[in-house]
Amino acid sequence: MNKPLIVKYAIAAALLSMAVTVSAQNNVAEEVAWVVGDEPIFKSDIEEQYLNLQQERATLDGNPYCVIPEQMAIDKLFLHQARIDTVEVQESQVMREVDARINYFIANLGSKEKVEEYFHKPMPVLREKLAEMVRDQNSIQQVQYNLTKKVKATPAEVRKFYNTLPSDSLPFIPKQVEVQIITINPVIPQQEIDEVKSRLRGYAQQVTNGESEFSTLAILHSEDPGTSVYGGETGFVSRAMLLPEYATAAFNLSDTKKVSNIVETEDGYHIIQLIEKRGDRINTRHILLRPKVADKDLTDALTRLDSVRNDIQGGKYTFEQAALYISQDKDSRNNGGVMLNEHSHSNRFEMADLPAEVGKLVDKMQVGELSAPFVMVNPKTRREQVAIVRLQKRVDGHKADLAEDYQVLKGIYENHKKAEIVENWVKEKQRTTYVYIDENWRNCEFKYDWLKK
Repeated sequence: MNKPLIVKYAIAAALLSMAVTVSAQNNVAEEVAWVVGDEPIFKSDIEEQYLNLQQERATLDGNPYCVIPEQMAIDKLFLHQARIDTVEVQESQVMREVDARINYFIANLGSKEKVEEYFHKPMPVLREKLAEMVRDQNSIQQVQYNLTKKVKATPAEVRKFYNTLPSDSLPFIPKQVEVQIITINPVIPQQEIDEVKSRLRGYAQQVTNGESEFSTLAILHSEDPGTSVYGGETGFVSRAMLLPEYATAAFNLSDTKKVSNIVETEDGYHIIQLIEKRGDRINTRHILLRPKVADKDLTDALTRLDSVRNDIQGGKYTFEQAALYISQDKDSRNNGGVMLNEHSHSNRFEMADLPAEVGKLVDKMQVGELSAPFVMVNPKTRREQVAIVRLQKRVDGHKADLAEDYQVLKGIYENHKKAEIVENWVKEKQRTTYVYIDENWRNCEFKYDWLKK
């Protein structure tokens, strides 16, 4: 027996001994089901995970007492790699996800007290358990991304993949549409802008005078729902992830006690406080205020866009020309007004992926039809604007076709290759990692051959 294996067995024996000691102290049998490397998987961990999956109504393909511990073992392999790679998880993002889950539980169970009763845990303990789960999930995802980030399919590879698929295995593509849009932002009176700036100057003065904490003011007043609950904190982000005007102001800050001048972006008006810089990444707090749009200004914008619609229908200019010179949608105006699906990176949308106001109209329109002007909320800036849309193309639900659905098939093929890379990595990592499975937990059909000697 070689020395590393002796060390591994010694570690396993120590873990088992520790479990017996704990159970003797608490008069509760804490059973070790698996050991992966030097980390145990307790029966209580498996039971708790099973309860979580039941609460989330997740389905399992197989015996839960086989599927769950195997997945936990695989997760430990990834988490070990995350420590080797020094993967960093943004704590602000973790807290956002925890809050979202807690709010989901409260909404479904009725109150914070009922959530505590349901999980048999006080809220602080539940939050910490959820935070640990989210950190682990994010770390695992980052390791998998690092393994597969170079996967890029060529047209030849996609064609070969498509030709190998049996006709009954071709994916079904739901109804999709291609939509053109022209948007106009209502004119906001200078008086409203001045009022917003005055409020921001007042908040900045309170911070400078030591009368209030920036984070407290952000919680009370910021109109950015994604950061306000965290005291305006953005978490560490790169310059590219910030709006240009915000990034310029933020990276120019050097004193964590000072507040920036008012910064205007497409989202609205901000004041910013520096928390910390780490190389090319920065963590800041901000307070965002958006000038309110008056009913009269919305009406004026609707009237203007109705005139544009009449000119298009009258042949004065094309929709594409109007989009180029009139539309304020920067993502589509240089592309003939064609909307871009950021999820698929194509110009096709399933109905559920469109902004709600657009989808409701387009679903009833004929190809080539132009809508009447309507009010919508910009999904990025959350500001009201007016728009008209034209249904450019509708593709009914069908089995995937290479010519019609290349991007979808490319995505399926790339996901297949990524899954293959991850699976081969797990097999290699499993081969070089000590794994012990208690005899009571071996009667399973595992996905991987953990018991191979």
